[in-house]
Amino acid sequence: MTADNPQARPLLRFEKGRSKRFRAGHPWAYSNEVQMTAEVKALPPGTLVTLIDAGDEKLGVASFNPRSLIAARLLCDDWQRPIDEGFVAERLRKALALRDLLFDQPWYRWIHSEADGLPGLVIDRYGDVVVLQVNSAGMELLTPLIVQAVVELIAPKVVALKNDAPVRTLEGLELYDRLELGELSGPVEVRENGLTYFADLAGGQKTGWFFDQRINRAFMATLAKGRSALDVYSYGGGFALALAAGGATRVVAVDRSADALELASKAAAANNLKIETVRAEAYAELARLDAAKEKFGIVVVDPPAFVKSRKDLNAGAKGYRKLAKLAAPLVEPGGFLFAASCSHHMPVEMFFDEIAQGMLQAGRSGRVIRTSAAGPDHPLHPLLPESAYLKAMAIQLD
Repeated sequence: MTADNPQARPLLRFEKGRSKRFRAGHPWAYSNEVQMTAEVKALPPGTLVTLIDAGDEKLGVASFNPRSLIAARLLCDDWQRPIDEGFVAERLRKALALRDLLFDQPWYRWIHSEADGLPGLVIDRYGDVVVLQVNSAGMELLTPLIVQAVVELIAPKVVALKNDAPVRTLEGLELYDRLELGELSGPVEVRENGLTYFADLAGGQKTGWFFDQRINRAFMATLAKGRSALDVYSYGGGFALALAAGGATRVVAVDRSADALELASKAAAANNLKIETVRAEAYAELARLDAAKEKFGIVVVDPPAFVKSRKDLNAGAKGYRKLAKLAAPLVEPGGFLFAASCSHHMPVEMFFDEIAQGMLQAGRSGRVIRTSAAGPDHPLHPLLPESAYLKAMAIQLD
């Protein structure tokens, strides 16, 4: 990208009376809030612009995409700050300091988009392996500077770009995966809560692992001693191994992916733990277990996103209710159901209600003992509700 000169940046003007939400701290400007002139529409996606209100007051510097509903994403409220290698390195360094304060080992989400001041960017760290997921046009243009700063800050052996998320199409970006540094010769180690897991960075979901459930896995492990456990949508065995390490007498991991279950089994062996793996579709396996009169002390249902857009909300809500209705009968009296949603379009109150209604339709009652969100390496932007995507609840059933 060309060097950023604040004095020469294009100006993006808010429509009269439409800057109030942005001024109140929301970091986005929508396309219907700004003047989409012919000149502005001709700007390449990701162009740095200075945001101004209808009275010509300069409000900050943002990345602009004329093709997206989210037209501008704020980078800095000081419009005179150049967006250059120093800016990127400063944001990465600040986020790194927080993670190193929170965790004693370098396995975590390093950058969580807007909350860490780099909108549309996710960076996950697996020791000396770093995976970037770039989901905005602005971050796409800054990628060379980001990779440079990552290398200078921690000298990793591998830097991978896993840019295959469908959300990129909303920004007009192509989908691709590539290595920027080093080589990958198979799954990488993940260390979490004293356990070793394995993540497939090439063929796995998202960036390879779901660090967001770390604190929830640790909590459920405290309930596991002496109980049998079922982990549905197990992926690489995140909850399954945590429950086994917590003292569960039997752990069954269910997933549709043979590759994911193979990684779970590999992790179990590495930790000298025993789990059973079942390759099956979740709903069908839950129904089969119920027909077989199986009971477990803990049942975990942590599905992929059911609500990928607002138009999916009603269908997705029914999916969560059905999931709870199928899972609740498998929980023995006094046992626990853990349910989660990673759909940011799913309102937290609605999710909790759907799980409760599904439980009641199954003829079960109980009490919520804990509600939670993502771990602290997935911070929330305080004025961006959209960043609060993960919601979870643990329920003791009678």
